Amino acid sequence: MLCLTTCIMEDQEMQLKVRRVSDKFTESMYVLANEPSVALYRLQEHVRRSLPELVQHKTDMQSWEEQSQGAIYSVEYACSAVKSMTNSSLYFKNIDGLLRQAINMKEQISNSQGRR
Repeated sequence: MLCLTTCIMEDQEMQLKVRRVSDKFTESMYVLANEPSVALYRLQEHVRRSLPELVQHKTDMQSWEEQSQGAIYSVEYACSAVKSMTNSSLYFKNIDGLLRQAINMKEQISNSQGRR
């Protein structure tokens, strides 16, 4: 019976020692896994994986910006052309009057030549 009690006590002591070693090992692994250099490594890996996609998005956005700038310039140019056309209505009225005068003069010349 003494041997059985001793074996049980030794077994409990062994379990306690194993649990302590296991807990210390777990704590050490946790500290190592969360060490700043490991965090920096993980950050570097994340940047390395996501950077090409970000660069592609940036080049796409720059291309779209260039295309948008070209379209904006075209629209602004068209708007200024329309504004200048509305401002030139006075000139078109003058041209219309001059053409009417020219037509009347042509008719007068034709009539006077027809009489001769």
